Amino acid sequence: MKRTDLSKYNNSWYKPGNIIMRTLWYWTNALVFNHSLIPISGIKVFLLKCFGAHIGKGVVIKPSVNIKYPWKLSIGENTWIGEQVWIDNLDTVKIGANCCLSQGVLLLCGNHNYTKETFDLMIGPITLEDGVWIGAKSIVTANTHCKTHSVLAINSVASNNLEAFSIYRGNPAIKVKDRVMN
Repeated sequence: MKRTDLSKYNNSWYKPGNIIMRTLWYWTNALVFNHSLIPISGIKVFLLKCFGAHIGKGVVIKPSVNIKYPWKLSIGENTWIGEQVWIDNLDTVKIGANCCLSQGVLLLCGNHNYTKETFDLMIGPITLEDGVWIGAKSIVTANTHCKTHSVLAINSVASNNLEAFSIYRGNPAIKVKDRVMN
């Protein structure tokens, strides 16, 4: 029986961006985004755009947000990013218009292949269509597509696609009812 051997781990195939850009972003993220000293969304939106993110009008970014690579991020108009959201976008993350990522949400584009001795890195995109609401402390994993106006309830884990106008809850998240809007 083989065992995990992390000395054989090699993710040299993964090229998230040049080292200078990644270093500049690391410090910008640490000093401006990932603590509560600068609560002004406009400054954060400006900086994200400078680093290649596509950001719509009216986006609100609360304090203590962590974003891995802004050049792999797209956010539509009037979307809210709550406190302590972590967008670990090793791959592309597309967030539509009028979405809400509540406090402590984790968008996780990477994982490791536990069936391989080398524990290979696996990545995949995440798409949240318009009107999606991800509840506080919830996790959305790689290769997940949340269709328009779907809801992931508090402290749930989405590792499969969510249907439009549907509410999901649990780990793994399952559909519990339709989202009816008045």
